[in-house]
Amino acid sequence: MEILAEILAYLLQAILEIALQAVFELLAEVGLRSVREPFRRGPINPWLATLGHALFGTVAGGISLLVFPELFVHGAAARWLNLFLTPLCAGLMMALIGARMRSRGKEPLRLESFAYGFVFAFAMAAVRMGFGK
Repeated sequence: MEILAEILAYLLQAILEIALQAVFELLAEVGLRSVREPFRRGPINPWLATLGHALFGTVAGGISLLVFPELFVHGAAARWLNLFLTPLCAGLMMALIGARMRSRGKEPLRLESFAYGFVFAFAMAAVRMGFGK
């Protein structure tokens, strides 16, 4: 019975971590949409865009630690798994949002792609893993 409780606790921790990053990515998307137009001047260097998303994810990770200083995932192995699995899930979610935007005839943000969504979530997860309790 204790093993089942441990398994359920780990699953709940992982779900909470994924949900936290999803909420921050959605908030980032809304924020980027609202300020995008004044800065639009043609194509942007993808390396600079990647760096920008990593920095934005780092800031989001720091802000999330102010709100939730304790990590949802406990244990060293679980934290390392979370560092890679949560950004994969977040990247997939953002890719789906981008595909939906394109199907509606709208131009998706860079964040609404797997690569940039992954970079944002990875930076956020790395900050949370490195500085969380």
